[in-house]
Amino acid sequence: MLLSDLGGKEIINLFDGAKLGLVGDADLAIGPNGAIEAIILNSRSGFGGFFGGFADRERDILVIPWQTVKKVGAEVIIVDLHNVDRIRKYSV
Repeated sequence: MLLSDLGGKEIINLFDGAKLGLVGDADLAIGPNGAIEAIILNSRSGFGGFFGGFADRERDILVIPWQTVKKVGAEVIIVDLHNVDRIRKYSV
């Protein structure tokens, strides 16, 4: 799989069906061996559907570990984020 193959795909959470964002609006954390370690999503409106409630933040950052990716399809990437301890969320 090429990095360009991920561009434009919608990220969907298997646990609750929430749309988390697009890979085009995301960064990827790449390890020293060239493997993807995480998808880093930026949101100006917050991830209210997943984390509950809207906050007065300018931008939220959601780090999705690559291990949570279950399937990369033609149009979507399915992730399983049912365990909040495995997710890192930051406010900037």
